[in-house]
Amino acid sequence: MKNSETEKKLAAKEAIKLIRPGQVVGIGTGSTANFATYELGDLVKKGLKITGVPTSVQTKDLATSLGIPLLELETTTSIDITIDGADEFTEDLVLIKGGGGALFREKVVASLTKQEIIITDSSKKVEKIGKFKVPVEVATFALGYVSEQLKHLAKGFNVREKDGKRFLTDQANYIIDVDFGLIEDPLSISEKLNNIEGVVCHGIFIGLAIKVIMGVGKETVSFAF
Repeated sequence: MKNSETEKKLAAKEAIKLIRPGQVVGIGTGSTANFATYELGDLVKKGLKITGVPTSVQTKDLATSLGIPLLELETTTSIDITIDGADEFTEDLVLIKGGGGALFREKVVASLTKQEIIITDSSKKVEKIGKFKVPVEVATFALGYVSEQLKHLAKGFNVREKDGKRFLTDQANYIIDVDFGLIEDPLSISEKLNNIEGVVCHGIFIGLAIKVIMGVGKETVSFAF
């Protein structure tokens, strides 16, 4: 197993220890979060009673295949704990998330969650976010308008494509990957994106995670408020 994969698995195993019987558990999306989902599936098979809330259709399919009982997100008003990944994070728990295309659901789940736990390998820790482009989920009909507004804010951007076509999220929106360079003031960029009509959601997460568990070699380290 590659070192990054080992680190992801270690972080997932550590995060799973935080889950308690009877909880509503947010189930993240992406390669790192999948390790936690498999671990959770094993615990459910051994008798752990929890209910999961998936952050994407892909995650729903995986959780269902593992026998994890699920709630639909639209019926959920509170989530006890969520385990998810991140594309970048800083020590003060500012994140970029949504690179996998499940951005809007991930952010709604995070907003509903009492304990948002992020798991990563050691490559995801940065001093300033922004090397990874910021995903911005956009209503399809607003693509032109949002693109014009981004010209005044960003160094560059591109509409995400897959198989030669514009990528559609689970909510049938587009994703624009935006290059701000290294971001000195994430809160300011977040607010400016929020103020653009047609932006459904963006990938800067501030004040949502309470802990990041990062695999480093054969160990884990944690960052928390």
